[in-house]
Amino acid sequence: MHIDPHVHCRDWEQSYKATIRSVMDLAKSQGVVAIFDMPNTSPPIITEELVKKRLKTAKEEGCIDGYYLYVGLTGEPEQTKEAATIAESNEKVIGLKMYAGRSVGDLRNQDEGKQKGVYETLAGAGYKGVIAVHCEKEMYFSLDLWDPKLPYTWNLARPPRAEIESVKDQIRFAKESGFKGTLHICHISTPESVESVNEARRMMKITCGATPHHLTYTTKDMQRSEDIVYKVSPPIRDPETVKKLNAQLKEGKIDWIETDHAPHTKEEKLSPSGSSAGIPSLSRYAEFLESLAKQGFTERQIEQLTYANIKKTFTKVVE
Repeated sequence: MHIDPHVHCRDWEQSYKATIRSVMDLAKSQGVVAIFDMPNTSPPIITEELVKKRLKTAKEEGCIDGYYLYVGLTGEPEQTKEAATIAESNEKVIGLKMYAGRSVGDLRNQDEGKQKGVYETLAGAGYKGVIAVHCEKEMYFSLDLWDPKLPYTWNLARPPRAEIESVKDQIRFAKESGFKGTLHICHISTPESVESVNEARRMMKITCGATPHHLTYTTKDMQRSEDIVYKVSPPIRDPETVKKLNAQLKEGKIDWIETDHAPHTKEEKLSPSGSSAGIPSLSRYAEFLESLAKQGFTERQIEQLTYANIKKTFTKVVE
């Protein structure tokens, strides 16, 4: 029995990519009993009205059991307050999501002043739930280095430092604001970021999750044009980085596995803007867990990474 705390269903304007029904069916086939849906949909889930609409869609698709969702943050104080109220009052809303760097959709918040303001607003409102953050600092991007014919260049365009510095920012903002909730670093991809998280555990509530693709693939798997399938954000890293990340997973420095299941078309991934990035990792979830067992992970370790640690942080979950 497993929980996947990071998936992207695409109902409404992007249903051609994936739906709550298709993702939930896939999850069940992989032994996953609950999924947490991200809010960078079209339109983005940022209001109570859209939360209700999303839950209505899940119910109509026969998927309300085991379905949970995040509310997105725009960076504006009033919207942040409303989102916090929704997260605290709705049993199906698992937390808040902030994109501290560009991703799919319109929820990008690259302004550091607004990022810090989010934590200050949440602290002032007494919010004690989870804020999950996509950490990439855009000032370190070099998007001119991105060449769709050479997929590994995505790692050059959005280098490790972009994540490393953004993670440091979020930890600092949370501490300085007096934020009392849990800061979760999504899809962590660098050993330096993992160490920053573990150093911060002494002073605050903080967690991090890693994806099967960041723990499996390396830039060596992205040498051919057809390897565009492995284009994700943050990017797949070099072999040495992936090796270190796996060691940290085994040492217990990473709290859980999250697939960041995100289907896109090949044409979208080839876009010069580079905005569409993601991989349907949930489809190989069971296979990935088998690989962990072969690497010497115990049943208890796997249970903690796929269920217990998640349930401890997200107490609303009912399987």
